[in-house]
Amino acid sequence: MMRILYCSVIFLALHFGAKAERINQEGRILGPLLSVTNSVLFNTAAADAVVSTMQIYPANSAWNEDISRAPLLTNSAAMMSQITNDLATNRQTLRLFPEMNYALVPTNQPLVPIAFVTYPGDSDPAPYPIPTNMPVETWPSDSPTTNLYDWQRTVVDDDRHSIVVMPSSNITWETWQALLTDSGWQASNGAKFDLNGNKLRTPGLTSGDAAGLPMFPALVRYDECERGMVEHAMRIVVKRSRMQYIYPATHYASTNPATVINIPAMGQRVRLKATFTPPGNWTKEEKAVVGGLKKYGAMVADNGGFFSISITPDDRWPANCFSHINSLAITNFEVIQTTGPTNGTRTPNPPVAFAGADFNASVGVSVPLQGFVATFTNLPVTNVWKLYSGPSNMVFAATNQTNSSVTFNAPGTYTLMLSGNDGVHPIAYDAVIATVGSAPVITAISRVGTNVSITWSGGVAPFVLERATSLASTNWIPIQTNNLPPLTVPIAGTEKYFRLRAQ
Repeated sequence: MMRILYCSVIFLALHFGAKAERINQEGRILGPLLSVTNSVLFNTAAADAVVSTMQIYPANSAWNEDISRAPLLTNSAAMMSQITNDLATNRQTLRLFPEMNYALVPTNQPLVPIAFVTYPGDSDPAPYPIPTNMPVETWPSDSPTTNLYDWQRTVVDDDRHSIVVMPSSNITWETWQALLTDSGWQASNGAKFDLNGNKLRTPGLTSGDAAGLPMFPALVRYDECERGMVEHAMRIVVKRSRMQYIYPATHYASTNPATVINIPAMGQRVRLKATFTPPGNWTKEEKAVVGGLKKYGAMVADNGGFFSISITPDDRWPANCFSHINSLAITNFEVIQTTGPTNGTRTPNPPVAFAGADFNASVGVSVPLQGFVATFTNLPVTNVWKLYSGPSNMVFAATNQTNSSVTFNAPGTYTLMLSGNDGVHPIAYDAVIATVGSAPVITAISRVGTNVSITWSGGVAPFVLERATSLASTNWIPIQTNNLPPLTVPIAGTEKYFRLRAQ
């Protein structure tokens, strides 16, 4: 049985490989990955364009896991009370801090030595692909009058994280307390993360974050808030954590015993309660964060003086765009039961969707949709067809069946998406593109002997020419299919009527 299943998976991978769109865990089509030819800073449209095409960790990663329906930890209420009571009275609300920034670098970015001065044993070895314009934490929001080069050399009392991302390889290099000195770059420690899989750091090792977690996948970015949804889990800071780490964290930073279970562990995941609805006057940036906190939640990544989430220190954020959410009481959060490396969305044998081949169609003609969702477990699957993009005036015969049909009522380019959801694994997605033209219209017809020549305009091929002895006939006989006018075909002497029909 295992051999048959393995072969089936290989067949499906080969079948889909040349066709399947890149679709992320949120059901967003990523398109081709954009290349980077020079170091690009996070607060630019160029960086937005590149990052929006990246699959940052697989869809089944803990960072991309839909936890909106996950059961609560049995001591959720007690833990949230502990988190709240650990903070000063005037700090018992969520805070969004503009701190972590990043640079995108090309594949050929030169490698640079960097000295790890505090935790060299916890660090992935240098050199790192550090560009000359690598930003250091909180720039430019905390230093609007300081140029980047000076900020790289400025010793200030903060964490000074740095993040470098190479989109072509989907790898990020992250440090803590980065500083450019006369001798070159130094940091307390550094870590390298491969965003193509779910491999963690060695248990017990820290990273730029105290929990041994990556920072880049957790950041609230300008581009995703502009789209209206934070599509991943965020990093959250609490006042106190305990001497324990849970998946996907690999390190703790505490002297509080692991037996004090109401103090959160590193990697503990909280989510915003489903009952919370942002008021209408909240900004789109705040609503994007709310959506992400409900669906993906946030993982405890460090200790600090606030219950805080990291956003990029992007100078493009509108003024006061997070002012409302910064007053959100911690009581609106709850703690969920986390999943491990082989359960939750990482449970083996996820479903696979195939929406069919791209096709041409004509207005007003019903077109079959021949998709399928392959499943390898006994879990029930909900299938859904939907319009992803294109004119809205189209109709599915059935949206909950993989084999359905669709009728388009206006010309244009349509992207239709098929999804399969078994409630455990990441939702399986695939898309198909339909190019729809107006119905064909016969513009000229002539008969010479036993041949008839027909010219038409409009529509999208293929078409079928049909013949009959009268307009009222119910027996129209197909003559020939052709893609381009004019069409000349032999006929019988009794045929007087012809019509062109889109397939």
